[in-house]
Amino acid sequence: MSTAHPTLLIGSDHAGLLLKEYLRGQLSNSHTMVDVGCYSQDSVDYPRIASALSLGLLQHVHPALGILLCGSGNGVCMSANRFQGIRAALCWNVEIATLARLHNNANVLCLPARFLGQEEAWNIVQAFLQTPFEGGRHLRRIELIENINSIKGP
Repeated sequence: MSTAHPTLLIGSDHAGLLLKEYLRGQLSNSHTMVDVGCYSQDSVDYPRIASALSLGLLQHVHPALGILLCGSGNGVCMSANRFQGIRAALCWNVEIATLARLHNNANVLCLPARFLGQEEAWNIVQAFLQTPFEGGRHLRRIELIENINSIKGP
């Protein structure tokens, strides 16, 4: 297993379970995986999954990224973004995933499981994982995001 790959934390609610399992299977040979749940199709509250993944990501010593799935992707994205240091991006195509990493240095990919097929989701995940942060002018904006509560206006 290559040490060049970040550890991946992955989680979903019941609506995203089947797609999560597919993606986990695709990634398990090339990445160290941490599955934070859920583990069955029984109804589960997505904020609990997003919280477990976010806290795990923030506490992780080595480079790590996260992947969260729920029906629309919105619930897990909103929940994850409540944690300072998490930059979760809702991505529904390759271009959005690429820009989320390139310009926003997103560290959590959120996927709308009810609106993506396996191949499309896999392509989005690959784009997210393979795109580096561009830095430069974008770094200043990332720093502003991290200190959003101190901004006094435009």
